Amino acid sequence: MSVLSGKKILLGISGGIAAYKTASLVRLFIKLDAEVKVVMTSASKDFITPLTLSTLSKNPVHSTFYNKEDENELWNNHVDLGLWADYMLIAPATANTLSKMANGTCENLLLATYLSAKCPVYFAPAMDLDMYKHPSTKQSLEKLKDFGNIIIPATSGELASGLIGEGRMAEPEDIVSFIQSDIESKLPLKGKKLLLTAGPTYEAIDPVRFIGNHSSGKMGFAIAKAAANLGAEVFLVSGPSNQHIKHSLVHRINVVSAEEMYKASHKYFGEVDIAILSAAVADYKPKNIATQKIKKKDSSLEIQLTPTKDILASLGAIKKHQFLVGFALETNNELENAKSKLTKKNLDAIVLNSLQDKGAGFATDTNKITIIDKGLNEKSFELKSKTAVAEDIMNEIVKRIS
Repeated sequence: MSVLSGKKILLGISGGIAAYKTASLVRLFIKLDAEVKVVMTSASKDFITPLTLSTLSKNPVHSTFYNKEDENELWNNHVDLGLWADYMLIAPATANTLSKMANGTCENLLLATYLSAKCPVYFAPAMDLDMYKHPSTKQSLEKLKDFGNIIIPATSGELASGLIGEGRMAEPEDIVSFIQSDIESKLPLKGKKLLLTAGPTYEAIDPVRFIGNHSSGKMGFAIAKAAANLGAEVFLVSGPSNQHIKHSLVHRINVVSAEEMYKASHKYFGEVDIAILSAAVADYKPKNIATQKIKKKDSSLEIQLTPTKDILASLGAIKKHQFLVGFALETNNELENAKSKLTKKNLDAIVLNSLQDKGAGFATDTNKITIIDKGLNEKSFELKSKTAVAEDIMNEIVKRIS
């Protein structure tokens, strides 16, 4: 999965011949599962139509603040557009537009949106050879880089004038690759490895029956995705779960029992930087597993249980450099029990959720958590989607390991 998956990209198109390439650019972003909105200058419409771009992006294309021919037309809010985007790309960025960006000139919707953007801004220059080498253009490029904008360098080749040299806009595939590589290089967990357990465990009674719990694995899988989106290579040890994840940095290892999860966790623990044990591991398993299906009888059935291995405590006992995080699902004395578990099992942090909180716990799409670190500092969060909770958890971990 690309780092651009699920991201909101605002594409600004200025009036250069290279604007015709933006159809391919939009399509590439869409193929990577990004959402794209387009802002055009009036001049860019001479090279590509808004209809083409709106069809490809599946969003309206904006080029003016409002439609002068329709007095009931709503104002196109440049501030909203700028705040909407996770990333802004201006391609092609002509000499004219670069100069106006560098000097704060605000005479069209694209420039107003650029000045309102709070996200990273990429720009891909495109102009003729002499224009690209002109001192004023070089000054504009240096100013924009000083502002923190990111240049996607122009390439050399045949230009619209017939000259051959520098000034040609980078090809769409190269622009997308550049942005992906730049984002990846800045991810806070780039180069880190993370072990994550998720879901329930099933402890066999006989060949057809087991002891289990209601864990769906939703929380763990959400954390796996959030960690991978921050650049971590994730080893996801999952008990039986219907959850799915597709990400190039996530390696799923399927297990069934607590013993299998114990072995898999110890296999990967030595090579990881972070370990998050969110699985709902069975505390007990049948002492003896029947080799044949147990037949129903009128009399009661007794099953003798024996404790499973404590995976979290065993990792806490051998950890060296790893940042170890546990989960505590409690029904009473929540904070007291969570803090006791944190200390007893030698954790760096623990994530507490309570079945007393509506919307928290197993098989829901939401959760409400409190994170407690080894200094016994507490940070509580409101009820959120498990996707948002996973991002909160990972952001707190990043703060503590930075």
